[in-house]
Amino acid sequence: MKNYQSSDYAVNKFADGIVYRFTDTTVEITIADYLKENPDKTESDFAELKALSDEIWLEQARVENAQTKKNVSIHGLEETDLCCVASPEDALLAAEEQSEYRKLRREIAARALATLTEVQRRRYLLHTINGLTTRDIAEKEGVSHVAVVYSLEQAEKKIKKVLANG
Repeated sequence: MKNYQSSDYAVNKFADGIVYRFTDTTVEITIADYLKENPDKTESDFAELKALSDEIWLEQARVENAQTKKNVSIHGLEETDLCCVASPEDALLAAEEQSEYRKLRREIAARALATLTEVQRRRYLLHTINGLTTRDIAEKEGVSHVAVVYSLEQAEKKIKKVLANG
C-alpha cells in the first residue's frame, strides 16, 4: 500500500486498487483481490468500479472543501472589540463618560458666552445657531453690515481665548 496520509481522494486516485478508509484502518482492494472474490467479473468491470470510486471520492473532496471555505476560525475574536458587544458595565461607564463630557462642554460654552457683551452674544447666537447671515442680522437690528462683522470677529476672539485656556 502507498502512503495514505494524503486526502482520501488522492489516496484512491493514485492507488492501484480501490481504497476504503475506516476510523481505525485503511483497506485497499486490488484487482487480484477483486477477481478472486468475483470470478464472474472481468478487469474492465474492476476498472469501471475504480473509476466510479474515484468520482465518489472526488465529489466528497469537493463538498468537504466547499464546507471548509465556509468555516471561520474564531481564534482570537474574544480579544476583538469589533466582534464583541460591550458588557453592561462597560456600556454604563461609556454612557457616564459621554454625559460628563457633554456637561463639561456645556460649562465651557457657557463660560465662553459669558465673556461676550449682550450685543456680541445675541449676534453670535443669531449667526451660529439660527444661521442668519451678517447682512440679515444687520438688517434686523438696523445697523451696518460692518458693525455686525466686527462684533462677530470680537466675539470669536473671546470664545477662542476661553477655549484655549480650557
